[in-house]
Amino acid sequence: MHFDVIVRRGELIDGTGAPRYSADLGINGERIAAIGDLSAATATREIDAAGHIVAPGFIDSHTHDDAFVLSDPGVEPKVCQGVTTVIAGNCGISLAPLRAEQDVPQPLDLLGAWQTFRFASFADYLAALDAAPAAVNTVALVGHSTLRVRHMRDLQRAASAAEIAAMAADVREAMDAGAFGVSSGTFYPPAAAATQQELIDVCAPLRETGGVFATHLRDETAEIMASLEEAFAIGRALDVRVVLSHHKVAGKENHGRSVQTLARIDAQRALQPLCLDCHPYPATSTMLRADRIRQSSRVMLAWSKPHPELAGQDFHALLPRFGGSVEAAIEALRPAGAIYFVMDERDVERIFQHEMTMVGSDGLPNDARPHPRLWGTFPRVLGEFSRTRGLFPLEAAVRKMTGLTAEQFGIEARGHLKVGHYADLVVFDPARVIDRATFAEPTLRPEGIEHVFVNGEAVLAHAEPTGARPGRALRRPHARAAAPAANPDANPNTNPNAAAHA
Repeated sequence: MHFDVIVRRGELIDGTGAPRYSADLGINGERIAAIGDLSAATATREIDAAGHIVAPGFIDSHTHDDAFVLSDPGVEPKVCQGVTTVIAGNCGISLAPLRAEQDVPQPLDLLGAWQTFRFASFADYLAALDAAPAAVNTVALVGHSTLRVRHMRDLQRAASAAEIAAMAADVREAMDAGAFGVSSGTFYPPAAAATQQELIDVCAPLRETGGVFATHLRDETAEIMASLEEAFAIGRALDVRVVLSHHKVAGKENHGRSVQTLARIDAQRALQPLCLDCHPYPATSTMLRADRIRQSSRVMLAWSKPHPELAGQDFHALLPRFGGSVEAAIEALRPAGAIYFVMDERDVERIFQHEMTMVGSDGLPNDARPHPRLWGTFPRVLGEFSRTRGLFPLEAAVRKMTGLTAEQFGIEARGHLKVGHYADLVVFDPARVIDRATFAEPTLRPEGIEHVFVNGEAVLAHAEPTGARPGRALRRPHARAAAPAANPDANPNTNPNAAAHA
């Protein structure tokens, strides 16, 4: 028997959580064709994986790569970590559907300049990914905040019945086009005025289409328990799975409360489907805002549009420039983003040990000085959390970044090593894999990730990107095919002045 590729003598961790086992793996075309003893078979290309782990390609459950997969299709920060699929459109922020005519409000600008918001429908966005493939696959959610910016001139109030109907129609179109669900971010200004009922009504099409409701909770500090209850209520009303985005308890006064939040999540899991994602760092990153500054032990400026030269500086060290005032500094620096040391390391470890916690980087690829999670998340979980700290076995670590994520989001034929599944694979050295990115040097490549395949094609070989672009825009299973406009720029936005209130 002849294969396109045989990965020989590796230790296979299949993504189910089962113990590793020794086997060869054969690839033909885009699929895994055989697993077992292939010593008598030949191949066009062979990889000797002796002493290495062969695992499903990692699925980044929480990204803001919506525009990055189009503007930088090599997606090097992800490929070098072993990531083969990114889930975009999180925290209520998606690139589509929105055609902006001027600056968009924060935090939508975390995806890029207003000109990147050029898709009048979700189908147009997915068609653009089809036309210009990236090195990784993309799963996309539609963002509630983006829909508010598209349809509402005044974001400081609850939506009207007509605005809710227009947003719900966009959710229906997105789900029919292939979106995997809806995300929300009521923590952020564009959606802070949205009520629980607005979210339920906007997401109402999910009752028929299925999908997930992924949410950046309204409050991750003192009111986190009430915010969890709101998320649970929305999921129950829609009868869909709730994904608790980058679960954390923020602010010194809340350190240790992950014991309470995880116990509540476990109790609620008996009544409805729930899961969560997390990144392996005690610092987070988002737009520059006063409440996060007050809650943090340390703040680093990640970027500033009017003061790009200050990226990477300690925020509090900059205050004398602005009369010692936090508010004056924010006003002078905005639009801007920052890294906030706001969590306790033990909470991060406890959350990561939970059986329903997926790995999500939450990286921001456009930041001048990004959080190291953009380049280091997955090797850090494998090397630091699993091997060094012993928080969980390597099989459990791999499951958190492969099979668990595929199952929770409904990504078919990926996330497991199984004959007939797509050949999204990573080969890594379990003794050497580690992140190298730091807060001081956030863009250093990790070590120990040797080979990565996406849809049967090598995108990383001997730890170097190949330049191949075999990724796809994945569609939710059973989504109706929607015919996108031939020219996205020919379709006017529903609200031509949607960005006017930025």
